[in-house]
Order: sequence, then C-alpha cells, then structure tokens
Amino acid sequence: MSGDVRSGGAAGLVVRAAAAVRSPEGRAPEDRPAALDYFRDLLTPFGEKPDEELLNSGAHVQHRDLADLLVADEGVGRSRPELLIVTHALPDVVPFTAVAPHMTDRLGGRAANFAIAEQGLAAPFTALRIASAYHRSGRAAEVVIAVLEQTTLPTPFPLVQDTPLIDSAAALVLGTGGGDGAAEDGPRFVRAYSAASAAEALGADALGRGLGEDGDLLVLGPWVTEDVPERAATRRVAPGSYCTSLWLELADHWQEWRENHRRIVLCDTDPRTGRSHVAVFARGEG
Repeated sequence: MSGDVRSGGAAGLVVRAAAAVRSPEGRAPEDRPAALDYFRDLLTPFGEKPDEELLNSGAHVQHRDLADLLVADEGVGRSRPELLIVTHALPDVVPFTAVAPHMTDRLGGRAANFAIAEQGLAAPFTALRIASAYHRSGRAAEVVIAVLEQTTLPTPFPLVQDTPLIDSAAALVLGTGGGDGAAEDGPRFVRAYSAASAAEALGADALGRGLGEDGDLLVLGPWVTEDVPERAATRRVAPGSYCTSLWLELADHWQEWRENHRRIVLCDTDPRTGRSHVAVFARGEG
C-alpha cells in the first residue's frame, strides 16, 4: 500500500481502563479577559484580531480541565504509567499549562510525557504507534494516552462551527496482558496505519485479511463519508467531535466489544487532509 505508515504489533499492550468526558461544565466568565488579551497579542502581528463575540460564546473548557476530569475516573486515576501522551487536533483555549506534565503529576509523577498536535485526527493513532515502540523496547509496561478536544477558538473555524463540535476527551490505559486471551484482558492493540482513503485502509491487503471473519467489528468515525463495503458488524459513530469520536466510543464499549468480537477495527478520515487512519485491536495475541 503506497504512502502508508504502519507499525508492528505491541504484543503486550492491552486496554486496562478507559474514560470518556463529554460536554463538561465551562469556566466562569471572569476567566475570559485573560484569554482575550492572550489572543490579541498572538494575532496582532499577523494583522488579525480575535472575534470577541465568538470567544465569549465558548465554554472555555481548558485542556487541563479535561485532563483533570479524565484522571478523576477511578480506572484512569489509579494508573501509574511509565509513558503518558496527550494528543489533540484543536489548540487549547489558553495554553498556560503544560498539560502532559500536569497529568503525569496526577498519575504518580514518573512517566515520560509529551503532547502530539498539528496532526489532526491522526494524533491518537501516532500515539498508539509510539506506545507500541516504547513497550517493545522495555521502557513502558503501562501507558496512558489522552485525547483532548476543546472548542473555544478566537477566530472562526468551520470545522467547529458547522459540525458543530462539543468539548470532549477520552483516555486509554494500556498495560501488559495476563496472557493469551486471559479473561481479565481488554482488547490488545495490534497496529495502526494510514492510507489515502478509507476503502484502501480497510482492504484485505492493509488489514492482513478481509473484514467479516471471526467476529470482526468495524467502527467508523463520523468523517468517513465514502462508501465502504460493510462486510463485518459495523458501528457508525455520531457526529460531534473532530479527533475524539472513535476513542470516546472505545472508552464506553471496550469491555463489551472484548467479549463479543475477536477483532476491532477503528477507522476515520481526516476531513482536512482526506487521509484515513486505522487502529486494530484484537482478543488474545491478535
């Protein structure tokens, strides 16, 4: 498959816990002047100015707020990762907090940590490949990946206003499984890759075998608009987010899916680039 980015499997990484946050309460209006001053300073050198009405109408849910809500979940909050990756496709409303170190501090303080941005909805898929590499090298037995999306922006961005999007976040705790198909294991991350289209990404050559065998579940994100042969049980995620949709769905249903499906294939297409991204999870060794 030309131009794709692929990764080998991370044999030991399984989903151990997950959390989802949707439409949390916003910040009080008195916090907003600081954001307005920040964006004036940011945009003025480029001959632009913030849209005050647009900015004031937003919820001003900061990435730190979303991270704190994820950590408040019992399953995420008790994790003590060696690696923590924060991902997002839209910027923070005011980037005054380094969120990856902040979240690491809430989870034991020992994880190597960083953020992945400027990749659109590809960022969580990149994070999975990095987590896989860290685990295979012996540097991380437990990993937390957070996917954050806040929607208060200083200038119009059609993707946010036209969809419309909600503030949301998801977190995955990935750790070493108890053994091949162990009852307590969640779905095991196999690999993640990208392709020029969803049809190409979901073809048998890309997946290793065709869809529809051995209890496959295909989960399509809201940005997959092309016709895709649905040979497997298929779940379509409702609109409402840019990069968090698949991960919110996985956080909500991973235990159910682990019981009912041998292989879980997550796919979405970035509306800004047209490129499709896939992550494959499987029961047992995959």
